[in-house]
Amino acid sequence: MSEQTWHKSSYSTGAHNCVEVSEGVTTQVRDTQHRELGHLSFSANEWTALLSATASK
Repeated sequence: MSEQTWHKSSYSTGAHNCVEVSEGVTTQVRDTQHRELGHLSFSANEWTALLSATASK
């Protein structure tokens, strides 16, 4: 199994209350302050819908 690559948004520079994302077959999202608590998983369609909905705000 390959290791996941996590990243934060470039808008989060210096912030401590962020989420990290690992994109692949599914997109994983986790809290940077509580990584040990796990992550949420989204299908490609769900992730695209979320990004589309938030981009229009």
